[in-house]
Amino acid sequence: MFAYFCKPARVILSNGLTEEFKFTMARLISTVNVKDVEHLAKLKNNWWNEESGPVKLLHRYNPIRVQFVREGLANIGFKEQTPKLPLQGIKIADIGCGGGILTECLARIGAQVTGIDPSEELINVAKQHVELDPDISNRVNYIYTSIEKFSGENEKLYDAVIASEVIEHVNNQEFFVKESVKLLKPGGSIFITTPSRTLCSWLGGIIMAEYVMNVIPRGTHDWNNFILPHELQHILEKNGCKTKLIHGITLNPISMQWSWSSSTALCYALHAVKQKEIDT
Repeated sequence: MFAYFCKPARVILSNGLTEEFKFTMARLISTVNVKDVEHLAKLKNNWWNEESGPVKLLHRYNPIRVQFVREGLANIGFKEQTPKLPLQGIKIADIGCGGGILTECLARIGAQVTGIDPSEELINVAKQHVELDPDISNRVNYIYTSIEKFSGENEKLYDAVIASEVIEHVNNQEFFVKESVKLLKPGGSIFITTPSRTLCSWLGGIIMAEYVMNVIPRGTHDWNNFILPHELQHILEKNGCKTKLIHGITLNPISMQWSWSSSTALCYALHAVKQKEIDT
Protein backbone atom coordinates (compact mmCIF):
# COMPACT_ATOMS: atom_id res chain seq x y z
CA MET A 1 0.00 0.00 0.00
CA PHE A 2 2.81 2.44 0.90
CA ALA A 3 4.62 1.64 -2.34
CA TYR A 4 1.43 2.21 -4.32
CA PHE A 5 0.92 5.73 -2.98
CA CYS A 6 4.60 6.63 -3.26
CA LYS A 7 4.93 5.56 -6.88
CA PRO A 8 2.79 8.37 -8.37
CA ALA A 9 4.57 10.89 -6.14
CA ARG A 10 7.92 9.83 -7.57
CA VAL A 11 6.58 10.10 -11.10
CA ILE A 12 5.24 13.59 -10.45
CA LEU A 13 8.52 14.60 -8.85
CA SER A 14 10.65 13.32 -11.71
CA ASN A 15 8.38 14.56 -14.50
CA GLY A 16 7.15 17.82 -13.05
CA LEU A 17 9.98 19.15 -10.94
CA THR A 18 13.18 18.03 -12.62
CA GLU A 19 13.76 21.20 -14.61
CA GLU A 20 12.78 23.42 -11.69
CA PHE A 21 15.10 21.46 -9.43
CA LYS A 22 17.98 21.74 -11.89
CA PHE A 23 17.37 25.47 -12.24
CA THR A 24 17.29 25.92 -8.45
CA MET A 25 20.51 23.96 -7.98
CA ALA A 26 22.23 26.01 -10.68
CA ARG A 27 21.23 29.20 -8.89
CA LEU A 28 22.67 27.88 -5.64
CA ILE A 29 26.11 27.20 -7.14
CA SER A 30 28.45 30.09 -6.51
CA THR A 31 31.84 30.80 -8.01
CA VAL A 32 32.60 33.43 -5.38
CA ASN A 33 35.50 32.54 -3.12
CA VAL A 34 34.64 34.84 -0.20
CA LYS A 35 38.04 34.45 1.44
CA ASP A 36 39.91 35.56 -1.67
CA VAL A 37 37.47 38.38 -2.39
CA GLU A 38 37.96 39.77 1.12
CA HIS A 39 41.74 39.34 0.91
CA LEU A 40 42.00 41.28 -2.36
CA ALA A 41 39.56 43.95 -1.20
CA LYS A 42 41.98 44.83 1.61
CA LEU A 43 44.43 46.04 -1.05
CA LYS A 44 42.00 48.64 -2.43
CA ASN A 45 43.70 51.77 -1.08
CA ASN A 46 46.91 51.15 -3.02
CA TRP A 47 45.49 49.29 -6.02
CA TRP A 48 46.63 51.97 -8.47
CA ASN A 49 50.09 52.48 -6.97
CA GLU A 50 51.98 51.13 -9.96
CA GLU A 51 55.49 51.48 -8.57
CA SER A 52 55.29 50.12 -5.03
CA GLY A 53 51.69 49.03 -4.45
CA PRO A 54 50.65 45.50 -3.50
CA VAL A 55 49.56 44.63 -7.06
CA LYS A 56 52.43 46.26 -8.92
CA LEU A 57 53.11 42.96 -10.70
CA LEU A 58 49.62 43.11 -12.21
CA HIS A 59 50.40 46.56 -13.60
CA ARG A 60 53.61 45.20 -15.12
CA TYR A 61 51.65 42.27 -16.53
CA ASN A 62 49.47 44.55 -18.67
CA PRO A 63 51.66 44.86 -21.79
CA ILE A 64 51.88 41.11 -22.28
CA ARG A 65 48.17 40.61 -21.53
CA VAL A 66 47.06 43.27 -24.00
CA GLN A 67 49.44 41.90 -26.63
CA PHE A 68 47.97 38.43 -26.17
CA VAL A 69 44.42 39.68 -26.72
CA ARG A 70 45.34 41.77 -29.77
CA GLU A 71 47.30 39.00 -31.43
CA GLY A 72 44.68 36.39 -30.58
CA LEU A 73 41.90 38.43 -32.18
CA ALA A 74 44.08 39.11 -35.23
CA ASN A 75 44.80 35.39 -35.60
CA ILE A 76 41.09 34.61 -35.96
CA GLY A 77 40.48 37.29 -38.54
CA PHE A 78 39.82 40.58 -36.74
CA LYS A 79 41.30 43.44 -38.73
CA GLU A 80 42.40 46.53 -36.85
CA GLN A 81 40.96 49.60 -38.57
CA THR A 82 42.41 52.47 -36.55
CA PRO A 83 46.09 52.52 -35.47
CA LYS A 84 45.38 54.59 -32.37
CA LEU A 85 42.33 52.49 -31.42
CA PRO A 86 43.17 49.00 -32.69
CA LEU A 87 40.38 47.25 -30.76
CA GLN A 88 37.65 49.66 -31.82
CA GLY A 89 34.47 47.70 -32.55
CA ILE A 90 35.32 44.88 -30.12
CA LYS A 91 33.02 44.26 -27.16
CA ILE A 92 34.85 42.65 -24.21
CA ALA A 93 33.80 41.29 -20.82
CA ASP A 94 36.63 41.46 -18.27
CA ILE A 95 35.68 38.89 -15.63
CA GLY A 96 37.15 39.49 -12.19
CA CYS A 97 38.36 42.93 -13.20
CA GLY A 98 39.33 44.00 -9.67
CA GLY A 99 40.19 47.69 -9.64
CA GLY A 100 40.25 47.90 -13.43
CA ILE A 101 43.93 47.62 -14.33
CA LEU A 102 43.43 45.56 -17.49
CA THR A 103 39.96 46.97 -18.24
CA GLU A 104 41.30 50.50 -18.64
CA CYS A 105 44.14 49.40 -20.92
CA LEU A 106 41.74 47.58 -23.23
CA ALA A 107 39.43 50.60 -23.35
CA ARG A 108 42.38 52.87 -24.06
CA ILE A 109 42.99 51.01 -27.32
CA GLY A 110 39.37 51.23 -28.40
CA ALA A 111 37.50 48.26 -26.94
CA GLN A 112 34.10 48.64 -25.29
CA VAL A 113 34.71 46.88 -21.98
CA THR A 114 32.41 45.69 -19.22
CA GLY A 115 34.34 44.83 -16.07
CA ILE A 116 32.64 42.70 -13.43
CA ASP A 117 33.86 41.68 -10.00
CA PRO A 118 32.30 40.19 -6.83
CA SER A 119 34.13 42.77 -4.69
CA GLU A 120 32.07 45.93 -4.23
CA GLU A 121 35.11 47.70 -2.78
CA LEU A 122 37.25 47.03 -5.85
CA ILE A 123 34.47 47.94 -8.26
CA ASN A 124 34.19 51.28 -6.46
CA VAL A 125 37.95 51.76 -6.83
CA ALA A 126 37.65 50.98 -10.54
CA LYS A 127 34.74 53.39 -11.04
CA GLN A 128 36.53 56.21 -9.26
CA HIS A 129 39.76 55.71 -11.19
CA VAL A 130 38.25 55.54 -14.68
CA GLU A 131 36.50 58.84 -14.10
CA LEU A 132 39.97 60.44 -14.01
CA ASP A 133 40.30 59.74 -17.73
CA PRO A 134 37.37 61.17 -19.73
CA ASP A 135 38.88 59.78 -22.95
CA ILE A 136 37.96 56.24 -21.94
CA SER A 137 35.21 56.56 -19.32
CA ASN A 138 32.51 56.26 -21.99
CA ARG A 139 33.97 52.94 -23.15
CA VAL A 140 33.99 51.32 -19.69
CA ASN A 141 31.16 49.93 -17.59
CA TYR A 142 31.80 48.41 -14.17
CA ILE A 143 29.33 46.10 -12.45
CA TYR A 144 29.48 44.62 -8.95
CA THR A 145 28.28 41.08 -9.57
CA SER A 146 29.35 37.45 -10.02
CA ILE A 147 29.74 35.67 -13.34
CA GLU A 148 26.78 33.38 -12.64
CA LYS A 149 24.48 36.35 -12.10
CA PHE A 150 25.84 38.33 -15.02
CA SER A 151 25.80 35.54 -17.61
CA GLY A 152 22.06 34.91 -17.42
CA GLU A 153 21.24 38.38 -18.72
CA ASN A 154 24.13 38.77 -21.16
CA GLU A 155 24.36 35.56 -23.20
CA LYS A 156 26.04 35.78 -26.60
CA LEU A 157 26.67 39.52 -26.36
CA TYR A 158 30.47 39.66 -26.34
CA ASP A 159 33.20 39.25 -28.94
CA ALA A 160 35.73 38.36 -26.26
CA VAL A 161 35.84 37.35 -22.61
CA ILE A 162 38.94 37.78 -20.50
CA ALA A 163 39.63 36.08 -17.17
CA SER A 164 43.16 37.15 -16.28
CA GLU A 165 44.55 35.90 -12.97
CA VAL A 166 41.03 35.00 -11.86
CA ILE A 167 40.26 31.30 -12.23
CA GLU A 168 42.70 30.42 -9.43
CA HIS A 169 40.61 32.62 -7.11
CA VAL A 170 37.15 31.14 -7.74
CA ASN A 171 35.12 28.22 -6.48
CA ASN A 172 33.67 25.73 -8.97
CA GLN A 173 36.14 26.36 -11.76
CA GLU A 174 34.20 24.28 -14.30
CA PHE A 175 31.03 26.28 -13.59
CA PHE A 176 33.03 29.51 -13.84
CA VAL A 177 34.24 28.59 -17.33
CA LYS A 178 30.78 27.45 -18.42
CA GLU A 179 29.18 30.74 -17.36
CA SER A 180 31.99 32.76 -18.95
CA VAL A 181 31.56 30.98 -22.27
CA LYS A 182 27.84 31.80 -22.23
CA LEU A 183 28.73 35.45 -22.72
CA LEU A 184 30.43 34.79 -26.04
CA LYS A 185 28.93 35.07 -29.46
CA PRO A 186 29.61 31.96 -31.60
CA GLY A 187 33.13 32.50 -32.90
CA GLY A 188 34.01 34.68 -29.92
CA SER A 189 37.28 34.36 -28.03
CA ILE A 190 38.04 33.59 -24.42
CA PHE A 191 41.44 34.60 -23.04
CA ILE A 192 42.66 33.17 -19.72
CA THR A 193 45.94 33.74 -17.89
CA THR A 194 46.70 31.82 -14.71
CA PRO A 195 49.45 30.04 -12.77
CA SER A 196 50.05 26.36 -13.46
CA ARG A 197 49.83 23.79 -10.66
CA THR A 198 53.47 22.70 -10.63
CA LEU A 199 56.38 22.57 -8.22
CA CYS A 200 57.79 25.60 -10.01
CA SER A 201 54.68 27.70 -9.36
CA TRP A 202 54.61 26.65 -5.72
CA LEU A 203 58.28 27.51 -5.14
CA GLY A 204 58.42 30.59 -7.34
CA GLY A 205 54.89 31.94 -7.28
CA ILE A 206 54.10 31.37 -3.61
CA ILE A 207 57.16 30.63 -1.47
CA MET A 208 59.52 33.10 -3.18
CA ALA A 209 57.04 35.77 -4.34
CA GLU A 210 54.85 35.88 -1.24
CA TYR A 211 57.09 34.81 1.64
CA VAL A 212 60.68 35.57 0.64
CA MET A 213 60.63 38.53 -1.76
CA ASN A 214 57.27 39.92 -0.59
CA VAL A 215 56.34 41.14 -4.07
CA ILE A 216 52.86 39.60 -3.76
CA PRO A 217 50.80 39.97 -0.56
CA ARG A 218 50.97 36.86 1.59
CA GLY A 219 47.98 34.59 1.33
CA THR A 220 47.05 35.75 -2.17
CA HIS A 221 47.32 32.29 -3.70
CA ASP A 222 46.35 28.74 -2.78
CA TRP A 223 48.44 26.32 -4.83
CA ASN A 224 45.65 23.73 -4.74
CA ASN A 225 43.47 26.10 -6.78
CA PHE A 226 46.00 26.38 -9.60
CA ILE A 227 44.98 24.58 -12.78
CA LEU A 228 47.14 22.79 -15.36
CA PRO A 229 46.89 23.78 -19.03
CA HIS A 230 45.45 20.45 -20.18
CA GLU A 231 42.84 20.54 -17.40
CA LEU A 232 41.67 23.98 -18.45
CA GLN A 233 41.72 22.99 -22.10
CA HIS A 234 39.51 19.98 -21.31
CA ILE A 235 36.95 22.16 -19.48
CA LEU A 236 36.83 24.57 -22.41
CA GLU A 237 36.34 21.72 -24.88
CA LYS A 238 33.39 20.46 -22.83
CA ASN A 239 31.88 23.90 -23.27
CA GLY A 240 32.31 24.06 -27.01
CA CYS A 241 35.57 26.00 -27.18
CA LYS A 242 38.53 25.01 -29.31
CA THR A 243 41.94 26.01 -27.97
CA LYS A 244 43.95 28.08 -30.45
CA LEU A 245 47.08 28.74 -28.40
CA ILE A 246 48.68 28.01 -25.04
CA HIS A 247 51.70 30.17 -24.31
CA GLY A 248 54.03 29.99 -21.31
CA ILE A 249 54.78 33.11 -19.26
CA THR A 250 57.63 33.73 -16.86
CA LEU A 251 58.77 36.48 -14.50
CA ASN A 252 62.34 37.74 -14.26
CA PRO A 253 63.05 37.83 -10.49
CA ILE A 254 65.61 40.62 -10.89
CA SER A 255 63.87 43.05 -13.24
CA MET A 256 60.37 41.94 -12.16
CA GLN A 257 59.31 41.98 -15.80
CA TRP A 258 57.02 39.45 -17.46
CA SER A 259 57.90 37.75 -20.75
CA TRP A 260 56.80 34.89 -22.97
CA SER A 261 58.33 31.49 -22.32
CA SER A 262 58.37 28.10 -23.99
CA SER A 263 57.53 26.61 -20.58
CA THR A 264 54.11 26.68 -18.91
CA ALA A 265 55.59 25.61 -15.56
CA LEU A 266 55.05 28.98 -13.85
CA CYS A 267 52.16 30.70 -15.66
CA TYR A 268 50.46 30.48 -19.03
CA ALA A 269 48.03 32.25 -21.32
CA LEU A 270 45.32 30.33 -23.17
CA HIS A 271 43.21 31.51 -26.09
CA ALA A 272 40.16 29.49 -27.17
CA VAL A 273 37.31 30.13 -29.60
CA LYS A 274 33.65 29.24 -29.09
CA GLN A 275 32.69 26.76 -31.78
CA LYS A 276 29.11 25.77 -31.03
CA GLU A 277 26.23 26.06 -28.65
CA ILE A 278 26.14 23.83 -25.56
CA ASP A 279 22.91 22.48 -24.05
CA THR A 280 22.45 23.91 -20.56
